[in-house]
Amino acid sequence: MSASVLYDAPGPKAVVRNRIYAVVGSLALIALIALAIVRLADKGNLDYAMWDIFNYAGIRQNIADAVLATLKAFGLAAVGSLVLGLLLAVARLSDHKPVRWAATAFIEVFRSIPLLITIYAVWVGFLADYSMWALALGLSIYNGCVQAEVLRAGVNSVPKGQREAAYALGMSKSQVMMSVLMPQAVRAMLPTIISQLVVTLKDTSLGFIILYPELLQTARLIASNTQVNGQYPYVSTIVVIGSIYVAMCLLLSALATWIEKRGRRAKTGITMGSAAAPVTAAGPGAVLAAEGTDGSDVAPATTN
Repeated sequence: MSASVLYDAPGPKAVVRNRIYAVVGSLALIALIALAIVRLADKGNLDYAMWDIFNYAGIRQNIADAVLATLKAFGLAAVGSLVLGLLLAVARLSDHKPVRWAATAFIEVFRSIPLLITIYAVWVGFLADYSMWALALGLSIYNGCVQAEVLRAGVNSVPKGQREAAYALGMSKSQVMMSVLMPQAVRAMLPTIISQLVVTLKDTSLGFIILYPELLQTARLIASNTQVNGQYPYVSTIVVIGSIYVAMCLLLSALATWIEKRGRRAKTGITMGSAAAPVTAAGPGAVLAAEGTDGSDVAPATTN
């Protein structure tokens, strides 16, 4: 019986028991799904009319506008969070204590405040007439703090020998940070950075609190203002809008995977120069050309 590094391989009884658990768990899951479908069908949520509303041109246009509004807010928040995260990470790694303490305080404060409160405070206090910018700024502040910690962890994961070698070459601290440490930190932490961007995309749904017409706000309006057979199509709207969110997140994850693979295939490092042919002496008594006293070259002397 082979063993793994983390656990021993299961024996015959354990294999049978695990298979039984898998079958029972799968049957229980199928039963729950079937029960949910039956209950939704009994309440009329699976009727064709509940789903036919998405064939209306007006509703389709509202959803398309909501997707565009969501992507706008996400694009601004993604750029803002990455820029702010880079600045905060560099500030927190600074040798100057006031700068480091200020960055640490900013990060800890806004990571502790719920994102919904931050967005609402920015909207009420500064950008009451610009809900998109309020949402983007609130998302940038919170996610920028998270990205700063991700980048700081990536910088600290770079071997110290590379930093010392860069200083030995006469590079300044800013040059070492931006040319040596930060590129390697971004490459090492790229999956985590993209994962946080996916979270940022989903958090755009919090724009409903400031009445920004993103997907969730549009879904609420569609479901509450459209009546079908005496019922409101909450279930069908949630399924459709949720599927759009899933599709956008999957596309972002696929883009991240492509960028990561492309980065791994990129040719990096120092290219070694070609070595010149070695200089060999003509014999044991050969002397290389030397400069004479009058500045003229003296031919090499040989012994008889």
